[in-house]
Amino acid sequence: MPVPVVILPARFFSSSSCAPGSAVSSSAAEHEEPPKSELIFLGTGTSEGVPRVSCLTDPSKTCPVCTKAAEPGNRNRRRNTSILLRHVTPSRTSNILIDAGKYALLLALPVASPLVLDALREIDAVIITHSHADAIGGLDCLRDWTNNVQPSIPIYVAPRDYEVMKMTHHYLVDTSTVIPGAAVSTLQFNIMKEEPFTVQDLEVIPLPVWHGQGYRSLGFRFGDICYISDVSDIPDETYKLLEDCQLLILDALRPDRSSSTHFGLPRALEEVRKIKPKRTLFTGMMHLMDHEKVNDDLARLMETEGLDVQLSYDGLSIPVRL
Repeated sequence: MPVPVVILPARFFSSSSCAPGSAVSSSAAEHEEPPKSELIFLGTGTSEGVPRVSCLTDPSKTCPVCTKAAEPGNRNRRRNTSILLRHVTPSRTSNILIDAGKYALLLALPVASPLVLDALREIDAVIITHSHADAIGGLDCLRDWTNNVQPSIPIYVAPRDYEVMKMTHHYLVDTSTVIPGAAVSTLQFNIMKEEPFTVQDLEVIPLPVWHGQGYRSLGFRFGDICYISDVSDIPDETYKLLEDCQLLILDALRPDRSSSTHFGLPRALEEVRKIKPKRTLFTGMMHLMDHEKVNDDLARLMETEGLDVQLSYDGLSIPVRL
């Protein structure tokens, strides 16, 4: 039978309310130590990941980045772009996954830190940016959780991407097609609009962007953190939602130029100068982005322009206030 679908109600910030992530004005709140949440990069690479098999098996030339990435623990090794928010409140801790790509989940486990392993034990929600394979290809892998750890997982997805899932993952959307006894992922689909909504007591603000001509993708804002993993252009109306961003996580595919669907590093830096976040971490890097070399170059921008910009890497965990 078809899996029940929840349409999330619209929620707006009134003009009199606090801006997203702003501090409460009471003196008690100002001195209260906030719970320490974590943002963990499960994957920071492209759809094919790094290293590329085509590079490692090429007898005619050596790809320096893919060669490094083949080494255990090297920061050039990149899985499908994904982050995990470990949202800590006084009453509970929730694990919220952004995207479930083709192999970001399973390949992260053998080399994961105890923090990542603990955060991945239970998944309280998955929020989808778009319906390409590197964002939804791992939905089937969630069966390991719903078969062995928890009864189901809520999935938050835009209407257009849910329509794609009806084709690419029809057996997860309509379980009546599943052969009796086959244990597939048990998912609860929640249809989100391009309006603020709440997941596990966390305010989530969609950030609509273009991911190629005519193709809509979503970034998300969590408090003062703005996450945009797949973008070729930012609509004018989205910039207002990026105001007062403290941590920007932004798509940067390659060092020299943009593609038709992704920012390259030059365009990404232009956007950083425009948005003016306190700190920026780039994600979605292909094998032309050498972690050490590019970060050395980016570090100079702190000296020349005061820009705090660096490449992220798989397994990076940073404390955040949500």
